[in-house]
Amino acid sequence: MAKATVFTMKLEADLRDAFMAATQAEDRPASQVVRELMREYIRSQQQRQTYDAFLQDKVDIARAQIAEGRHASNETVEAEFSARRDALLRTADQHQ
Repeated sequence: MAKATVFTMKLEADLRDAFMAATQAEDRPASQVVRELMREYIRSQQQRQTYDAFLQDKVDIARAQIAEGRHASNETVEAEFSARRDALLRTADQHQ
């Protein structure tokens, strides 16, 4: 990848000094580390956007199901699973 662009930024002197010391301690060019940080930031943002889109799709599907009347109240779900738990516990007690 050709490196033909210069990127200038303002930051605190102590942050710059600490960063330069850390890169020198690893014997790595600061520009290489900054490029890696930028790539990681871009990857992280892309993952977040992908997840946000996935989550929005799930919400849209759920809202459509509610609008179509394909849903159950919390009370109905709790009652159903309480009955299932009770049946499972009875079965477990019979096998002991």
